[in-house]
Formats: sequence, C-alpha cells, structure tokens
Amino acid sequence: MANSEKPARKLIEGRPALLVIDVQKSTFIDDSTVRSIDNMPGYRERMLACAGLVEAAHEAGTPVIFIQEIHRADGIDFGRELDGDEDIHCLEGDPRTDVAKEEMGFRKGDYLVPKRRYSAFFGTDLEILLRGLKVETLLLCGGLTDVCVHYTFVDGHQSDYFCRVIEDCVAGSSLEAHTAALRAMEYLQTGARQTSSDIIAAMMNERETTQDNNPGG
Repeated sequence: MANSEKPARKLIEGRPALLVIDVQKSTFIDDSTVRSIDNMPGYRERMLACAGLVEAAHEAGTPVIFIQEIHRADGIDFGRELDGDEDIHCLEGDPRTDVAKEEMGFRKGDYLVPKRRYSAFFGTDLEILLRGLKVETLLLCGGLTDVCVHYTFVDGHQSDYFCRVIEDCVAGSSLEAHTAALRAMEYLQTGARQTSSDIIAAMMNERETTQDNNPGG
C-alpha cells in the first residue's frame, strides 16, 4: 500500500548538478536514414534544447557534467551491448563520438565523464566527482530516455541522490519507450519529471538562496 505520509520534497534538495548525457556530435552531423541507434521523432531538437539548461546552469553556478559514451576502436568493451537492437557506435577516433561542446556551450570548468556502459555510474568516477562537489540532486537531460538516462537515474536513485529528469530535454529510441521510461522514473521518485522552465527557475532560486546565505561570498 502506498504511503500517504511521505515528506514533501523540494525540486532541488541541497546542491544540484546538471548531467548532460550522451549529447554527442553524431546527433548533429549524422544525417543517415538508417542509424546505429534508433531515435524518436524530434530527437535532435530535444538535444539542442539541452543547451539552454547548460547556459542557465553556468549562470546559476550549478556544476555541469557531460557524460560521453565511448568504446575502444576494436570493440573489446562492448560486452552485451550489441546483443539487442543497437549496432556498433561511439568508437574512439570517430568524430561523431565527440561531445557536442560547441552546440552545448561547453565551458572551461565543466566536467567530462566517459563511460563504457549505459549508466554514467557504472565503471566511472562520477560518484567520486559528485561527492567532491557535495551534490545531492541530479538534473538529467540528454539521451536516450529509455536507456542511458533511465539507467543513470536508477543508479543515482539507488545511491540516494534526488533525481530529476527534464522531460522536454530528453528523447528516447521511440516515443513509446520514452514515455514508458519517464513513467518508470516518476514511479521511483515522486516529482522526478520536471520541465526545463521549472528546472531553470529552481536553479536560479538556488543561486539567490545561496547568495543570501553567504552575503560576503
């Protein structure tokens, strides 16, 4: 039975960080009709919308962490990743694998975390970085909603972070998969699904609150 006495949570609890998941050059320079990974309609536009979040995070002083899927050129680290619908992708040395720094407004001081698996936590130093930054709330954008965003959300949830998925700045392998993943994330944390406008407003409010609490900082 659901617990009706759950504590109310703020959109941002403690210090936030913006995780920009797998927004890479392939999204913007690969116009192939058949691609290695299926994308829902409007995928590119939703990835471009992440740039507004990055700009707002920079203004608010929110750490920005870019997550990059990358695999060795010989494919030795794919493991079971190619057993499903996905074909070979994100190889080292391929310009399509590069993070879309220009499109996203990447700045000096932003962080880059490479990964070999779907979750940004699996086999990476993300959690060490988050601890160093004293982050409590993860703000997730990028793709795919039903794969890397979802699995990163789940691992963040299981590591006791507050997780928010920015639903107009994520996109899935299909509209159906995108919608189902958003529902699954909301099931894990009530209030997980948020819009970019609400996230930006919350980051700005967090900045003002921090300044009020540290007037000499």
